[in-house]
Amino acid sequence: AKPSEPETAPTPAAQQKTQATPMQAPRQKVLVTGGGGYLGFSLGSSLAKSGTSVILLDLRRPQWELCPGTEFIQADVRDEEALYRAFEGVDCVFHVASYGMSGAEKLQKEQIESINVGGTKLVINVCVRRRVPRLVYTSTVNVVFGGKPIEQGDEDSVPYFPLEKHMDHYSRTKAIADQLTLMANGTPLSGGGTLRTCVLRPPGIYGPEEQRHLPRVAGHIKKRLFMFRFGDHRTQMNWVHVRNLVQAHVLAAEALTAAKGYVASGQAYYINDGESVNLFEWMAPLFEKLGYSQPWIRVPTSWVYLTAAVMEYLHLALRPICSVPPLLTRSEVRSVAVTHTFQIAKARAQLGYTPDKFHFADVVEQYVRSTSRRSRSSTARTLLRLLLGLLLLLLGLLALALHLRTLQ
Repeated sequence: AKPSEPETAPTPAAQQKTQATPMQAPRQKVLVTGGGGYLGFSLGSSLAKSGTSVILLDLRRPQWELCPGTEFIQADVRDEEALYRAFEGVDCVFHVASYGMSGAEKLQKEQIESINVGGTKLVINVCVRRRVPRLVYTSTVNVVFGGKPIEQGDEDSVPYFPLEKHMDHYSRTKAIADQLTLMANGTPLSGGGTLRTCVLRPPGIYGPEEQRHLPRVAGHIKKRLFMFRFGDHRTQMNWVHVRNLVQAHVLAAEALTAAKGYVASGQAYYINDGESVNLFEWMAPLFEKLGYSQPWIRVPTSWVYLTAAVMEYLHLALRPICSVPPLLTRSEVRSVAVTHTFQIAKARAQLGYTPDKFHFADVVEQYVRSTSRRSRSSTARTLLRLLLGLLLLLLGLLALALHLRTLQ
């Protein structure tokens, strides 16, 4: 689907629907919270193409065209009655919606708490009220990572990072929501049946048209704000391509059914591409394609951490006056500077997860081409506006000259 901006944004107060004509009779009905975002929309589109009836629920409309078989409902995960209406007849809920992952968002504590914790509680409650038998929650590796090294961690050996020690509110609230979802497994549904739940814990996501990580880093590179590197060159982390993460969600939902022996019921799974990389080495294609040399100046991590703390403080202090988004937050510095990698053996064995091989360089190539097209289009629009302005000026001068001639 080609990205397209809606001409008129609907009012947030109303729960509005946009229906795309389905191509075939749906086999089942699922709902994706956060369906207007990158992962949620990709997941919903993939399911719709397989014949599933899909509801995408979000406060913001998707910037891409809806696939046949998908329906968009504009609603807030903090609105229980809106959820109740949307969950009617749903067989499985994918709870993808979250807030506060990166940048200035990470500092909006009340918003993060109300969406990540409050929203998850409501989703669980409405699943029970509406007799939705399956719930898959999109968690994060941050529920166990708090700045201490983790090498090839697995679901059994790595415990939750203590809630009171989490430095950022996003990780803390995602950990709470992760636990709430797993504790809800086995809850009796209203009128009979049982709620089966599981959680998926991915690292950072990349892929075509990803809107959060890649554009932000590319913007910093273009502004020459990433002309340095920090952390040990041996530091490793994981990433996951959006198609692999979509695959994991689909398999997790199937693994919550009787046909699969409810194997995923009450389980957590780490999901990634199956590779560990150093961030700066992994990002090399981005520097190259943008025409910049890779950062060679090495700065002590402690300096970067202190700078991030100052930027966070300035952002909060100046927020009533103006927006000063932090270049990096302290939790982001730790993510780059401290190894945290995870095994996907459990997902392979229980879900049948088999990640495909993707290359970040291909994603960068697509990003550079798309931004180049937008840049050319923007330049063309600017020239057109300039020519129209000159034409109007000439017409105005001509009209003035004719008027003066008439007066003579």
